[in-house]
Amino acid sequence: MERGRQRTRITGPPQNATQTAAESSADDSPSLSPTGLDVRFTLDHQPRGRSTSPAQAYLARPSVDSRRSSSVMSIMQIDQIISDDRMNMETYGVSEIRDGFFDALFLKPDPVNPDEVAERSKAALPKEFEKGHPLSAKHFLPRQLHELKSVTRKVATTRAGIKLLKSFLAFFIAYILCLIQPVHDWLGYNDYIMVVSTIINHPGRNFGSQVDGTVGTIIGTAAGLAWGYVGILISTSTSDALKASGWIIVVVSAVFFAGIAFIRSFFIRLYQTVLCAGIALAFTTLAQTNGNAFTWHKSLQYGIPWLLGQAIALAVNCLVFPDAGNRLLAATFHKSFNTMQESLVIPRPRDTGLRRRLAKTFMDMSLAYRDMRIDITITRFRPNDVRELRNSVQGVVRALLSMNTDTELFEDWSDTLEITVADDAGSESEVEDSGRKVARALSGPTREVIDCWRKHFGPSADVSSDLVPVQLRMQNSLAAFDTAEDHLLRSNDRPETYADHGQAVEFLVFARHVRETAGTVVNLMAIVQDMHTSSKRIRVNLPVYPFGKALYRTNAQVRHDRGGVTAGMYRATFAEIAKLIETTRSTEKHHPRENYEAVTEPEDCTVVESIIHGSPASHKDRLGYKLWKLMRRGQGFETKYAIKVVILLSALSLPCCFESTYSWRTPYDAWWAVAMGWIMIHPRIGGNIQDFFTRAFAAILGAAWSGAAHATGGGNPYVLAVFAAIYMTPMIYRFTQSTHPRSGLVGCLSFAVISLTLRDDSSGTSVTLQGVYKGLVFLIGTIAPIIVNWILWPFIARHELRIALSSMILYMSIMYRNVVANYVYFDEGKDPTPETIRRSEMLESRMREGFVRIRQLLVMSRHEIRLRGPFDPIPYSCLAASCERFFEYLISVRQSALFYNPNYIRDNPVAAEKLHSYRRDAVAAILGNLYILAVALRSERKVPRYLPSAAAARKKLLHRTAEVAREMEEDTEGYELERQKTWSDIYSYSYNASLTGCVAQLEELERFTKLIVGEKK
Repeated sequence: MERGRQRTRITGPPQNATQTAAESSADDSPSLSPTGLDVRFTLDHQPRGRSTSPAQAYLARPSVDSRRSSSVMSIMQIDQIISDDRMNMETYGVSEIRDGFFDALFLKPDPVNPDEVAERSKAALPKEFEKGHPLSAKHFLPRQLHELKSVTRKVATTRAGIKLLKSFLAFFIAYILCLIQPVHDWLGYNDYIMVVSTIINHPGRNFGSQVDGTVGTIIGTAAGLAWGYVGILISTSTSDALKASGWIIVVVSAVFFAGIAFIRSFFIRLYQTVLCAGIALAFTTLAQTNGNAFTWHKSLQYGIPWLLGQAIALAVNCLVFPDAGNRLLAATFHKSFNTMQESLVIPRPRDTGLRRRLAKTFMDMSLAYRDMRIDITITRFRPNDVRELRNSVQGVVRALLSMNTDTELFEDWSDTLEITVADDAGSESEVEDSGRKVARALSGPTREVIDCWRKHFGPSADVSSDLVPVQLRMQNSLAAFDTAEDHLLRSNDRPETYADHGQAVEFLVFARHVRETAGTVVNLMAIVQDMHTSSKRIRVNLPVYPFGKALYRTNAQVRHDRGGVTAGMYRATFAEIAKLIETTRSTEKHHPRENYEAVTEPEDCTVVESIIHGSPASHKDRLGYKLWKLMRRGQGFETKYAIKVVILLSALSLPCCFESTYSWRTPYDAWWAVAMGWIMIHPRIGGNIQDFFTRAFAAILGAAWSGAAHATGGGNPYVLAVFAAIYMTPMIYRFTQSTHPRSGLVGCLSFAVISLTLRDDSSGTSVTLQGVYKGLVFLIGTIAPIIVNWILWPFIARHELRIALSSMILYMSIMYRNVVANYVYFDEGKDPTPETIRRSEMLESRMREGFVRIRQLLVMSRHEIRLRGPFDPIPYSCLAASCERFFEYLISVRQSALFYNPNYIRDNPVAAEKLHSYRRDAVAAILGNLYILAVALRSERKVPRYLPSAAAARKKLLHRTAEVAREMEEDTEGYELERQKTWSDIYSYSYNASLTGCVAQLEELERFTKLIVGEKK
């Protein structure tokens, strides 16, 4: 019967201080109880011959009755995937058991209906697909109008306005100084470098990032000027060198650009340094080169304005609404608490969008903490305290992601339910009574635990900020919950088996998940309380991030300004996943068991084993291996990027090789084409057709606005200042805060350089014509990198998406293998250690981030033009969603296995021998299918029509497990059958249901992969 659901907002905390976030660095504390449980039931005995880990010290093994019940329910679940009739029709009831070899069943796959899949799976698309297509002309003007209103509201009502004010103020101060004639006479023609300096390292960032950028840009500028001086000395060293001075300059510059291109692609932290070094080198070797004579006066003409620009930017950053460095961290915590609060509305259906926001919150917390450690910050909190806070928040997020919020526990169970049933159907009443009993016992305490959650983050005036009363209420709520739970589990009328009591199991598991979440929140409250009591003084925190790692990281504003955030973070995330997996593979060694002998053996098993595993490796040639690694790395994207940089900038530098070009390349500042080419060519992503036209338009607009300013006032400084204020305000916002920073940077540099250089017109050419020529220089320097990136090793989002999905499937196969080996079928005495759990949690956190990056790649694919036809994102989105669900089931298997271990398989050699081949086939079918699908995606090959049936293998294993359990029940000698009423009985269902869920999702993976790459006939 239907009951009205009561929507309950979870507003309280719970208990547990052992929850650890497995996020990032190795200095994070390991967790002994990753689920946050504090199990209070002790055992009268422990399994014989088996050591217990801390995570399982108070957990009983399931009884035979429990195992049989779990097997029955699991068989019912697997029957929904594959029926006995289908298996018998395909195999005719005949199977072959080959000892030591994988024995697979190949069943006829269900037909794939693309239309049905597309209609059913549109909900899997990211929310960006709900908007109009970005390349649609129909939606262009409405979208621009909407963005304009949104930006105006954001600037007027949020801190974005302060950030824009700081960035614009530094530019405008430098621009006004350049318009003052005495300053212009003192600095000379290149006084506009001061304005460029304030744009490149604008003050719209926190203090630590500004200091880091100031030091980096000055060092880079000095390095570029010094190398340019060396190049000119070489080109003028002899009379023969002087004849080919232009070509020597190109070669010397190419060597330097290749080096800084490697640095730019390897070490993101040095981005601002190498960017300024390239600009300074282009100025030194190409600007105002009369006979290639270098004078120190020329270097001072560039260096002094640059230093003045950095001084202005630093002063504005420190004096105008200074940001000490913890504002972004506080905003990230605020956003994460809001997301967690939103997710605590129970009951509610599964919300895919909310789960994705929780996963992104998990990732954002890592980035915010990393940004704090990488720069100078002035705050009341120590970095270690912030790390613990981050770990606690991530622990809460992890617990929320594992909770099924679609529950009937909070419905009205007070009414009596009258059911008239026949004797043979009496179990129906029993099922209802068991569910009603569990609901009545746990709904009240569970609701009280839920209500203890905080309603507001940064509470309003009518809500106290004192955590002590909340902690006391939570402590009382948890005590009441534990009492009710203990009474329920120890009651005499508890069912002997839960095989037919699915609703009761659901309620118990949900209540336990609420209890787990409460544990993580208690830990979070304790850390917040400690931070509140210890934050008595302001601290200056110097960068504490390891130097080796810091070279590959940078602060949030630099990540934004350099552009290509999605592409760069996607590669970095998958590189970290690969590194973690490689670390796991190098530290974990799995040896074949020696105590379970096969029934029949080959005559010479040693020969067979050597053929399979290969002979031991001889002494490794370390020098040869290092050379191979170096050459292998030389084939990576860093080398390709350096080649593109050398080709592009050498081509743009060719005019300096000919003396006849001096008359026009110097007056029109042709060296800016090289500088813009260096600025705009990105290591990861080159730009799509939309970027091409947007950046080209920005370059032309800056030149046109400069010409209009001079034409209107005849070079009047007041008119130029007004035009600069009107134009640069939106352009600086686009550069510093929008999702298209590089087009904003082009517009800023184009206007700043052209408008200030048009004042010095000594050639007699009209201002309009000079503006056209200089605008053409910026246009060429802007679009040339995009064209080069289209031709040489382009970044294509849909191809990267396919490769990313392939990598993720392969990573999940390795993760599945590790979970099975470390948590399920581990050897006696090899229980999961805290270090194993910590590594697993670290890998899981990176995998969550990987799914976020995949969805971002999917959104990027909308901006690309595909000549063969429109790109269909639905199969890719569905495949990514299925991968994520498989991943969630795998996490559930790992967590459940900590409390429910099939140790009767390990502890009893007879049972282990009987189940060995079935277990092997069940694991091998999943691993083999995942590997086949991953390779098919990466190589764009069609998937074989017939794949090993993981569902059939799983079903055979479950049937055989039930038979073995019955045999063990009949033979009680040597094996205890005492029923242990602990949570291990309950977690057995979650464990088996999760493994069955992996099988179901594997079939979905196969279906969507076939939609993408096709199926072999």
